[in-house]
Amino acid sequence: MSGRGAGQRERRRIAQGLALLGTVLVLVLFGGVGGASAHAALTGTDPQDGSVLKTAPTEVTLSFSESIGLLDDSFRVLDPDNRRVHTGDPGHAGDRSDTARVTLPKGLGTGTFTVAWRVVSADSHPVSGAFTFSIGKPSATAPPVPVNPSGNTVAGTLYDAARYLAYGGLALLIGAATFVLVCGFPGPVRRLLFSGWWILGGSTVALLLLRGPYERGSGPGDAIDPSVLNETLTSRPGLALLARLVLLAAAVFYPVREQTRGRLVLALGGLLTVSLAVTWAVAEHASAGIQVPVAMVSSVLHLLSMAVWLGGLAALLTALYRSAEPLPAAVVNRFSRLALASVTVLVVTGVYQSWRGLGSWDALTSTSYGRLLLAKLVAVLVLLAGAGASRRWTGRLTLAAEEARTAAAVPVEERVPQTVGASAAPTGVRVGRADGPSDGGPSVDGASVDGASVDGASVDGAPDDGAPDDGAPDPDHEPSDKASDKSSGKISDKASDEADRYRRALRRSVLVEVVVGIVVLVITTLLTGTQPGRAATEAAAASATAAAGQTTASTTTIPFDVGTKGGHGKVQIELTPSRVGENSVQAVIYGPDGGFATVPELRLTFTLESQQIGPIDAELADKSGYWAADGVTLPVAGTWTMKVTVRTTDIDQVTVSKTVKIS
Repeated sequence: MSGRGAGQRERRRIAQGLALLGTVLVLVLFGGVGGASAHAALTGTDPQDGSVLKTAPTEVTLSFSESIGLLDDSFRVLDPDNRRVHTGDPGHAGDRSDTARVTLPKGLGTGTFTVAWRVVSADSHPVSGAFTFSIGKPSATAPPVPVNPSGNTVAGTLYDAARYLAYGGLALLIGAATFVLVCGFPGPVRRLLFSGWWILGGSTVALLLLRGPYERGSGPGDAIDPSVLNETLTSRPGLALLARLVLLAAAVFYPVREQTRGRLVLALGGLLTVSLAVTWAVAEHASAGIQVPVAMVSSVLHLLSMAVWLGGLAALLTALYRSAEPLPAAVVNRFSRLALASVTVLVVTGVYQSWRGLGSWDALTSTSYGRLLLAKLVAVLVLLAGAGASRRWTGRLTLAAEEARTAAAVPVEERVPQTVGASAAPTGVRVGRADGPSDGGPSVDGASVDGASVDGASVDGAPDDGAPDDGAPDPDHEPSDKASDKSSGKISDKASDEADRYRRALRRSVLVEVVVGIVVLVITTLLTGTQPGRAATEAAAASATAAAGQTTASTTTIPFDVGTKGGHGKVQIELTPSRVGENSVQAVIYGPDGGFATVPELRLTFTLESQQIGPIDAELADKSGYWAADGVTLPVAGTWTMKVTVRTTDIDQVTVSKTVKIS
C-alpha cells in the first residue's frame, strides 16, 4: 500500500508540474506575443505613401513579396473628413497574384486620403496596414485610421490557441498510435490515443469557425455568420481543415490493436497519417516561396517525425507511470530505435527548412524567425541530451531485467536433479514402509529393489539405522538446497531492485523529454506564425530599392533678372534626396551667355504654406564656383516653395521662387 501511495503522490506531483508549465506557457504566449507576423511583405504602393499629387488617381495598387489572396473588404479608402469612399471591387493588377488593386471614383476633391488594406498571404496568414496620400495639398490634420492593423485581438488569440492545441493533438494521436502498433504495448496508451483524437478534432472545428474572423480582423461573433463561413469553406485553408475533419472521421474505424499489425493495416495507417500532415503543409510556409514541391515533402516528413517522437514520448511516459505491470524492456528498446529514426529525419528536414526559411546567416540574428529558430535549436539540443540519458537508462534496464530472469531460472534447473521423495519417484512405483519380508526381487510396497531396502533396509549393503523414511528429502542434501535457494534469491532480488531503480530513472528522463518537447511544440507553432527570415530580408531589400529609386535628386531651374545690363541668368538647384528628413543642396548660377557665373551672395529658403512651416534657411556656403549646404531638414511631406535671393552687386539683388515636391 505504501508503494502505491508513493506512486500516486508522484503522479500528482507530475500532473501539478505539467499544469504549472502549461500555465506559464499560456501566459508567455498570449501575454507577450501578439498576432501572427505578416508573411507577405508590402514592397510598394501607388500612389506612394505620403505623396502629394496634382490630380486625383484613378486606382490604388499595392505590391507584395509573394502572392496574396483578396477579401471582400480588402480596401477601405477614407476621405479628409474621415468618410469612406465608395470604391470598386478589389482585384489583382495585370493578373499578377502578388498585387492588389482597387479603382477610385471621380471627384475625390483635395486633401489627405487614408488607405487601410488587409489581404491574406499565400501561407494563409493575414497581412494588413495603412498609408496616406494627398491630392492638391495635404490636409491640416490627417484623419485617424479606423481599423486595427493587426486585426481583432480576441479572434486572433483564440485562433492561435486552437493552432497550439491542433499541434498537440496531432502529436498525441500519431505518437500514441505508432507506439501501440510498432512497440506493441496498448495498455493505458489507448486513452492517450483517444485524447489526441478529441483534441485534434475539437481544435480543427474551432479553427474552421474562427478562420473567417481571423482573416478579416473582426470579432468572434462573425464565426457563425453564414456568409463568412461560406467564404471560409471555399478557401484553400478552409478546404484543408475540412479534409482534416474527414480524415479524423475515417480514423475512428482504424483498428489500433497489437493483434492487427498486418501489412495492410500498417499501410492504411501510414496513408492516413501522411494525409493528416499534408493538411498542415498546404496551408503553411511550405506552400509559398521557393522549391514548393521539395518544401512540401520536407514539411510533411518533419511534422510526422515530430509527432512520432514527441507523441511517442508522451505514450512512453504514460506507460511507465500508469501501467499495472512493469513496462517490458523490449518495448522501451523498440521505441528507442523508433525515436532515433525520427530524430534523424527531424535533423535532415530541419536543416533544409532552416536554409529555406532563413536565406542567409545574418537573418539568424537579425529577424524574429531566426531568433525563434535559435531558441528551437537550443530546446532540441536539450531534448537530444534527455533522449541520450533515456537510451542509457534503457540499456541498463534491459541488462538488469535479463540478469533478473537468469537468476530466477538457474535455481530451478539446479534443484530438479536433486529432488528425492514421492514426487521424484517414477510413475507407477510407490515408495513407502515395507509390510513384508523382502524376497530379493523388485518390491512395490516395502520390498527391496535390487537388494536395496527402501524402508528399514540397507541401501547397497549399508547398515540400516532403523530410522523411518516417509519420502522426505535426504537430510544431507537439504542444507545445500536451502543455501542455494537463499543465494539465488538474493541475486534475483538484487537484479530486480536494480531494474526498478533504472525504471524510475527512465521515468524521470522521459518526463524531462516530454516537458522540453512541449516547449519545442510551442516554438514550432510560433515559427509557423512568423515571417520567414528570407521573406523579411527580401522585403527589406525591396523597400530599400524602392526608397533608392525615390531618392534621386530633384533638379529645379529658376530664372532671375535684377534689371541691370547683364544682370540676368538662372539658378539651378539640386535637392537630394528630395524627401522628408535631411537633404543636401547644391546650387549653380549660369550667366546670360549660359556659362558659369559668380555672385557675391546667394540665399535659399523653404516654406510649406499649407502647414505654415518656414521659412527654413538652407544656409548656403560659397564653394568657389557653386553653392552648397548639408543637413537641410524638411519635416513634412508636401509641395514646398523655394525662394532664392540672388545679389549680383552691392545694391542689386532679386528674389525668385518655385515649388518642389517633398515626399
